[in-house]
Amino acid sequence: MIRIALTNRIKLKVIDKKPYWKANQMTFFTLSVNSSHLLLNIPSNKFVYFVLLFSCLAIKVLAQEGSPVVGEVRDKATGEAVPGANVYWEYEPQKGTVTDSDGEFRIKVDELPRALVISFMGYAQIKREIGEKDLDKPLKFFLSPDEMSLDEVVVSDRRPDSNVVSLELGKTTVPITQLKNIPALFGEVDLLRGLQLLPGVNTAGEGTTGLFIRGGSADQNLVQIDGAPIFNPSHFFGFFSVFNPDALNDVQLYKGHIPANYGGRLSSLVDISLKEGNTQRVKGEGGIGSISSRVTVDGPLFSDKSSFVLSGRRTYADVFLAFSPNENIRNNQLYFYDLSGKLMWRIKDKDKITFSSYYGADFLGLSEQFGLGWNNWISSLNWNRTINEKLFLDVSAYHSYYNYLISFDDEDNGFRWNNDFSESGIRGQLTFIPNEQTQIHTGLHSQVYHFSPLNLNPNAGSSIEPISTNPRTGWQNNIFVNVDHEFSPKLSVEAGIRLSQYQQIGRGVNYLYEGDDPNTGNIIDTLSYSFGENMASYYGLEPRLAARYLLGEGLSLKGAYNRNFQYIQIATNSSAGLPIDRWVPAGRYIEPIRSDQYSLGVFKNLFNNQYEFSLEGYYKDFDRIIDLRQGANVLFNDNVETEILAGKGWAYGVEWMLRKNVGNTTGWISYTWSRVFRQIPGINEDEPFNPRFDRPHDVSVVLNHKINERVEVSGTFIYTTGVAVTFPVGSYRVDNQRVPLYGPRRNEDRFPDYHRMDLSVNLKNKDKGRWWRGSWNFSVYNVYNRKNPFSYQFADIFNNDINASPSPGEEVSSVRPGVVMTYLFGILPAVTYNFEF
Repeated sequence: MIRIALTNRIKLKVIDKKPYWKANQMTFFTLSVNSSHLLLNIPSNKFVYFVLLFSCLAIKVLAQEGSPVVGEVRDKATGEAVPGANVYWEYEPQKGTVTDSDGEFRIKVDELPRALVISFMGYAQIKREIGEKDLDKPLKFFLSPDEMSLDEVVVSDRRPDSNVVSLELGKTTVPITQLKNIPALFGEVDLLRGLQLLPGVNTAGEGTTGLFIRGGSADQNLVQIDGAPIFNPSHFFGFFSVFNPDALNDVQLYKGHIPANYGGRLSSLVDISLKEGNTQRVKGEGGIGSISSRVTVDGPLFSDKSSFVLSGRRTYADVFLAFSPNENIRNNQLYFYDLSGKLMWRIKDKDKITFSSYYGADFLGLSEQFGLGWNNWISSLNWNRTINEKLFLDVSAYHSYYNYLISFDDEDNGFRWNNDFSESGIRGQLTFIPNEQTQIHTGLHSQVYHFSPLNLNPNAGSSIEPISTNPRTGWQNNIFVNVDHEFSPKLSVEAGIRLSQYQQIGRGVNYLYEGDDPNTGNIIDTLSYSFGENMASYYGLEPRLAARYLLGEGLSLKGAYNRNFQYIQIATNSSAGLPIDRWVPAGRYIEPIRSDQYSLGVFKNLFNNQYEFSLEGYYKDFDRIIDLRQGANVLFNDNVETEILAGKGWAYGVEWMLRKNVGNTTGWISYTWSRVFRQIPGINEDEPFNPRFDRPHDVSVVLNHKINERVEVSGTFIYTTGVAVTFPVGSYRVDNQRVPLYGPRRNEDRFPDYHRMDLSVNLKNKDKGRWWRGSWNFSVYNVYNRKNPFSYQFADIFNNDINASPSPGEEVSSVRPGVVMTYLFGILPAVTYNFEF
């Protein structure tokens, strides 16, 4: 008999001396009590069984203590996820958490049963008793709107103090509701134009949606929809972005620290997710505007475990052109449209599958003679699986396709010019959360870039010679590991590494040049490669590091270092971005570009987290960055490497921002001081120069004020330094025409400073409890009619008309050199009717 004595500090009431646990009529131990001890009596021949029993019980207890409660929070009426909901154990709100963007949460449990509380502003609070049986699978909570709440519910997946406590540096989340309130060109709510109002984000000029972030060009931004990249994210030559705001769920901009999970571009990541449909009822929203209309419908698909979203938008300028009395105008066409959709299936409680697709097209036709059209088609399939409460799997596959077509109908010079390119990829990621202080992400990403031949085919009877380039294909494989660990309540660190391996593969050709230097232009041989054959290889090791240290209440210091490689880029001499821009992959003579960015920031929240303050500084250098030689032609050139020059660049700046996220008045004020330089042998006499998008001073003010439940007013003000340009140093005459003469120096002049104010008023119709709800948006673009330059033309002016020229033999004494400034937009009012049902 083995006897173990336990002191009476452990309270246990024993009614009688009986066998305490039996199995198959076999007594394992008995309990007895005296005045000071609890006696555990174990027969010697049963001691091994007792140890095994005790071990199993201990494992179960440890597993219970280490297993968190996992669940999701949704809106009871719509079935949509509720991000940012508070989840905590009763009487211990300080040990709680908040739901993420998918409405999901994990919370540590010490003992059960206990009461779990779910709360969110505008919803009735839920309190549920949680027992051991609830640890077996994710829990579901449905919040109902609080009838006593008079405030509009504002959903956010950010903690009120996340600006300070998170590891995010150079990351900004723009709520879709706030984006919709920003005054817009022609009343068209625009995602990319909204991002241009953030610090560190510049534009190339009036009316364009291109993003130039922290010294990077527009092609150095990875813009993706549900994980699938998009090559041309704009409509109408850059005036509008391709994103219908009603179809979007979340938009995040990374311009400082980019986790190792992502790669492929140097300057930023614009991560856009389409919203999922609600699983309870069919509903919709849309708008009828000055130049376009849109509609979005979503709802359950087959049951409350599946849903759909369908969204569409189209302009109708071409409809109005048909009413013109001028036949030439009636025959013109000008429109764009886009369609998007998303399907979601939940398979039991551990698996979710989504399928997303987007298609957008533009077309410009002039008098049935000239036509220019381009389109994007993107699809992605995502599978998310909860393996257990600590291990999660995400797998996605995607395909992104872009093409354009230019046609010209003419008996002598007619042609059709077309090109297309694509990216396909598959990505898998494991997320392991061993405890509340640590998250580990690791995975693989394989992607294939394919650039089809550029074809110029003459029409029948045309004198134009046909042109066709060779295809180019790149295959890139990446492996990454990213670890996020909280060493103490004050110190958190995120460290990651990404290894990329890139190959240019066949079919294709490599041209060999004299001295192995394509700048000579002298081809001495041509090498042909079959399908899949290696043509060139590169490797890139990309370390990432970020740290956050809390200096005090609501105050933190953050720092980060990022290295990125980019294996495809645009070869163009236009910074505005055109549908026909030529993408080129890395190859024998075009090396991948590399950037290193160092950033440091101070973050402070004020007045109980109502205001967010941030001050960030950065330095970024670029290696092997490309530009085109003077007078380069890359569009129909199969030897594009002969027109490209490579060098280095650098950028630095300071970004300041004060933001208010709650209350009747919201918005932000920001100021950025930055400089951008390039130094490329063969350009600007080999001296450093500023690219067009170097704009040292940038001020943005965005304000939205809710006057009452029905009326909101919004306004924006922008001031930036003028773009860097090259003005002619003189002129000379050719065939009696004055031609500008440019010197060897690049971008030593500037346009005048750019500034503009926009205003809008949103008026909601009275809510009469009907199924249809409407509102009116009245906006004015460029309120004080600032004539911001778009271009300058240097030419002869004859009789005060720059388009006129003297007739043969006519006196030319009235001809003088002149400069004509062109601006795009004066005051532009717009009205939009928005609706929900």
